[in-house]
Amino acid sequence: MSDDNKPRRREQILQALAIMLEEDSGKRITTAALARQVGVSEAALYRHFPSKARMFEGLIDYIEESVFARITRILEDIPDAERRCATILSLLLGFAEKNPGLARVLGGDVLTGETARLRQRVHQLFERLETQLKQILREAEIREGRRTTITASAAANLLIAQAEGRISQYVRSDFKRVPTEYWDDQWALIAAGLLKESAMPA
Repeated sequence: MSDDNKPRRREQILQALAIMLEEDSGKRITTAALARQVGVSEAALYRHFPSKARMFEGLIDYIEESVFARITRILEDIPDAERRCATILSLLLGFAEKNPGLARVLGGDVLTGETARLRQRVHQLFERLETQLKQILREAEIREGRRTTITASAAANLLIAQAEGRISQYVRSDFKRVPTEYWDDQWALIAAGLLKESAMPA
């Protein structure tokens, strides 16, 4: 295969893996089954990825690039903290809903029995999201004169726990309980108690 076709084949392998994670929910994915799905030999798979762990890392890379590129645009386009948080969480839930196989990666169940490095990568992804939310909430006091009703750290943790829980429900229900179900109403409830006007200095 020419060098020009290598990125295309890598992409095909990752797409096939994501499809198998969706269609074979609960089953362990083998490289033999993945090779059949792609229509190549196992040896051909290993020419593009030295291990199955590297294939999962490729999916995590894709999730990070997709989500954080959009978050950058959200921060550029939306000025206020509450809408920023709402849009970031809706983005994350919508991404999981549209990509059930990748939701399993985010939920972590598919990484059981794989290398600990993969679970750490997903943990770091959610930590990065939580840090971003915390920064938005802390900046609200300076930019808008509003502060969180609990500490910004606790509030950011609450928001990311909501998203993680909804993604886990989605995976656990075999993708029947979509993560955006009831979300608008639930966000309205959360948002009502999230921020308050800062007390004016004496």
